[in-house]
Amino acid sequence: MCDNHAPIDKLVEGFKHFHREHFTQQDRYFQALVREGQNPRVLFLACSDSRVDPAIVFGSEPGDLFIIRNVANIVPPFETNTGQHGVSAAIEYAVNGLEVGHIIINGHSQCGGIRALCENPGDAHIDSPSLVGRWLALARPAYEQARADYPDADMDRLAHECEKDSVIRSLDNLMTFPMVRARVDAGTLKLHGWYFDMARGLLQSWNPESGRFEALSA
Repeated sequence: MCDNHAPIDKLVEGFKHFHREHFTQQDRYFQALVREGQNPRVLFLACSDSRVDPAIVFGSEPGDLFIIRNVANIVPPFETNTGQHGVSAAIEYAVNGLEVGHIIINGHSQCGGIRALCENPGDAHIDSPSLVGRWLALARPAYEQARADYPDADMDRLAHECEKDSVIRSLDNLMTFPMVRARVDAGTLKLHGWYFDMARGLLQSWNPESGRFEALSA
């Protein structure tokens, strides 16, 4: 019989471990974060996927990263309508308020959102009855590009290429934000497109000069 409380109990035990091994042992560090506020140098945009927690994968400490997570690590284009723009608001705050020096978009292999897009592209449109379908409509151009570039690809290859192309398109969308473009042009903000291959434990970075994702890790 499944213990419905087991996941919650695990979280509570995890907090106890954090309090004992980190909070108590690094009291001065945490008190400084409380007293001085946060000063992260990196805005890290990652997928909501439970397997790719940025703090764990990249060994970050509290205060290191300002993190945005959503389905398929998508950056929407800048808009000025009256909609609720959670991702865009976080980008604006990170760039204008926190004055981060780097923005990293981190795609990853075996992305469920991208896989769903590739398997059912017709569901990804702005008028979809599904919230996920409407959201994935933002990545549909990446799917269409991958399909055009690899017309004979099987689903695994198609999803792999779409995952990477979506990162590139999100980088392009970042540049539609006036505050991002202004700081990139001024040389005070750098954009990075990363791709984490979970199966092989490899990290790649998009190089716009070579037009390729290149290894950052062996």
